[in-house]
Amino acid sequence: MGKHSIKLVAENRKARHDYIIEDRYEAGIALVGTEVKSLRMGKANLKDSYARIKNGEVFVYQMHIGAYPFAYYNNHDPLRPRKLLLHKHEIKKLYGKVNEKGYALVPLKLYFKDGKAKLDLALARGKQSHDKRETIRRRDQKRELERERKNNR
Repeated sequence: MGKHSIKLVAENRKARHDYIIEDRYEAGIALVGTEVKSLRMGKANLKDSYARIKNGEVFVYQMHIGAYPFAYYNNHDPLRPRKLLLHKHEIKKLYGKVNEKGYALVPLKLYFKDGKAKLDLALARGKQSHDKRETIRRRDQKRELERERKNNR
């Protein structure tokens, strides 16, 4: 795995289908203890999650982190907004881009890197339906070429 030990917790596969990824950022997440324990158990879902910039800070919404089963009374809200930890210059750059028409902040992956929870955040533009069809067509052509190449060996 190289220099850094990375453990993938959740991935948003639908984002690659619905958006054109322009730029990617690695952000830390401000979490409470039961959220970290729940993430280590793999109880997270990035489906339908998105990020917004509010008062100079970036927050991720609709990211579901399941309740920790061994916590008695001090458990967390699974869908609470969570603060993302980015540098000020990165937030300013993102703010300028997001205010342009058609750009969104979409979480791609949630993982642990060297014991710290990280979120792979993408600056993305929404795909039109014809773009999605083009992507599917290219993928099918690539698959056919690989199949032909395999049969000719």
